[in-house]
Amino acid sequence: MKKIIASPLAPKAVGPYSQAVEAGGALYVSGQLPIDGATGKMAEGIEAQTRQSLDNLGHILREAGYDYSNVVKTTVLLDSIGDFAAMNAVYAEYFTAEMPARMCYEVAKLPMGALVEIDAVVVK
Repeated sequence: MKKIIASPLAPKAVGPYSQAVEAGGALYVSGQLPIDGATGKMAEGIEAQTRQSLDNLGHILREAGYDYSNVVKTTVLLDSIGDFAAMNAVYAEYFTAEMPARMCYEVAKLPMGALVEIDAVVVK
């Protein structure tokens, strides 16, 4: 059985998908763009965008009763791999112990011109 999770604090999905789905004891969080859920505006710069994407992830985690310590894997998509160090520095503020597994890719384009998008798999 699956349960759809949606936080009113995170931006609404920009397509036919859910913010997150809980199934089989895990939470699968869709890629989070750096959009402020309250204003609909995108942050500027890789540090601010990474922070907003991770804040959006946090809103969804809390809505489902999880927190960052429950994240077991993330995927980070970057518009430019040259932003890796700056993204990584912000990422390290959110994941400080027992780091999740992670993959990071440079991609050709991200939705809405974003510089970063982050998804997660979460387990209690």
